[in-house]
Amino acid sequence: MKTFLCSPPMASRRVSVALLLVRVISGAAFMSYGRPMIQHPFQWMGPEAHVPGIFQALAALSEFGGGLAWILGLLTPLASLGLLFTMAYAVYFHLSHGDPFVSMSPGGMAYQPALLFASIALLLILGGPGQFSLDAVLCRKKTA
Repeated sequence: MKTFLCSPPMASRRVSVALLLVRVISGAAFMSYGRPMIQHPFQWMGPEAHVPGIFQALAALSEFGGGLAWILGLLTPLASLGLLFTMAYAVYFHLSHGDPFVSMSPGGMAYQPALLFASIALLLILGGPGQFSLDAVLCRKKTA
């Protein structure tokens, strides 16, 4: 019986290259977003935040650790699940504050980036990380 880690079908080489690019670029972005959060995991939102510290820490771990996992292609479905939940909350947060899909002002708030990252997380959950990942190496060893 296949595990959650090895369950998606193996992608072709062309698709695997595309998945590698998506994983590395998105993972680097998440690590950049998560780096300042992970330095103060229980209070990165500030003292006026209505989000409990434990959830702030989970988001920080999800973004920084999930970004690293995406780059490596290691435990990709699990990392993607954490990032999907984090980005789903980010979309909800922006929508509840009336933020637009795309902001036309520099530095303006919008929910499009969170929705895009949530879509990438769903892609990696359903499609897997591709051939060029540590998950693929581990799955090959497990089935051999």
